[in-house]
Amino acid sequence: MSSFDLRSVEMLSGLDDDAIKRLEETVRTCSFHQGDTLFNEGDPGDTAYIVTSGEIEIVKVSADQPVRIAVSGPGVIIGEMSLLTGEPRNATARALIDTELVSIPKASLDALLESDVQTVHALFDVFISRWREQQSRLRQSERMAQIGVLTAGLAHEMNNPAAAVTRGSTLLPAAIERQAAAEAFLPTEMELPTASARGDILSPIERAEVEDDLETALDRLTVAEPWRLTPVLADAGYKSADLAGVDPATAGLVVDALASRAEVDALVAEVLEGSKRLSELVAALKSYSYLDQAPVQDVDVARGIDDTLLILKSKTSGITVVRSFDPDLPRITAHGSRLNQVWTNLIDNAADAIREAGIDDGQIIVRAALRDDCIVVQVENNGPEIPPTVTDRIFEAFFTTKEPGKGTGLGLDTVYDVVVNQHRGTIEVDSTEARTIFTVTLPMDQPS
Repeated sequence: MSSFDLRSVEMLSGLDDDAIKRLEETVRTCSFHQGDTLFNEGDPGDTAYIVTSGEIEIVKVSADQPVRIAVSGPGVIIGEMSLLTGEPRNATARALIDTELVSIPKASLDALLESDVQTVHALFDVFISRWREQQSRLRQSERMAQIGVLTAGLAHEMNNPAAAVTRGSTLLPAAIERQAAAEAFLPTEMELPTASARGDILSPIERAEVEDDLETALDRLTVAEPWRLTPVLADAGYKSADLAGVDPATAGLVVDALASRAEVDALVAEVLEGSKRLSELVAALKSYSYLDQAPVQDVDVARGIDDTLLILKSKTSGITVVRSFDPDLPRITAHGSRLNQVWTNLIDNAADAIREAGIDDGQIIVRAALRDDCIVVQVENNGPEIPPTVTDRIFEAFFTTKEPGKGTGLGLDTVYDVVVNQHRGTIEVDSTEARTIFTVTLPMDQPS
């Protein structure tokens, strides 16, 4: 029996004397030192606690990072949500300082709820308040984690073109000097041979044959170190026939000039290609986030999916991605950035399902088509089947099949909220041993 006044707890303040007496006979006092853990996320919920002195920190792991949900002081009840729902603990509780508590066994709370309607109402209010608080904090944490994932993916995608631009711009001045020096020794009236195969794409075997022929031609022209020059000339699109008219007396100067010019052209092309790629990534990011645009606008769903796939390219690396879009897909008035959150979550989950199952020939198919005045988007993957017991709850808030700390269970809840509540659409999941398909249906007639 505890000497703590149970009526000081808001949830229990309305109980009559008999109910308080029955509860006092079952509760027990307990203490925890600073840093001690009352219960861990994922533990079974068999006890609720009332803080009588000290402070308890409630923490949930999201994206491998601890998120503080609340700090509970004297008079606050904690751990009651698991008792009510029968679910494992959805957060961890630990003492911030030395703390005294009163423990309430599940059987006692169940008996109290069965006998007192006021307690049911009070506990329901507490439950709703806690649920909203957790959802708000974890949604913010999940958004930040998703931004981190997207940022890492973009950094990975931008690294190669940025490195190409840096390398090309660094080497270009010296290459231009070498070109000028090489061409300075040529007669003024001389025209250099042009490359007949510039821009052609060669197979490895064809490329090897071209280099062999060039090396033979340079040998005939008595050019020094032909093996060093042939790869450069082949890259520039030259073939042995292009050198047929070169005078052996000036062949060395001509070939040096051709090679130096080819080097400059290659570096310029490298800088241009890298810059173009960076521009594409920046444009995709701006389009994905709908920067500088109104919350609701005419949305090109296919482009939104393409932007999402581009930004998630590092996440889908090694997985075959197939696009199948209706070429005449109309625009839809919608929240563009929020729809992109839908595609991000569905594609990200599809990639996770494939990787976690260790599937070597992973495939994601994204379809978009117009059906009966609705835009229908399907995201299919060949990952493992989702059990029927899971599909029935897959869109519930906080429900996750991942181990504690690996997911908040808010990704598909967010998808459901955006599709159903914000766009009056539907989302369905169909899963078999061979494939899993999420189908999003968005009416063309959206509320303004």
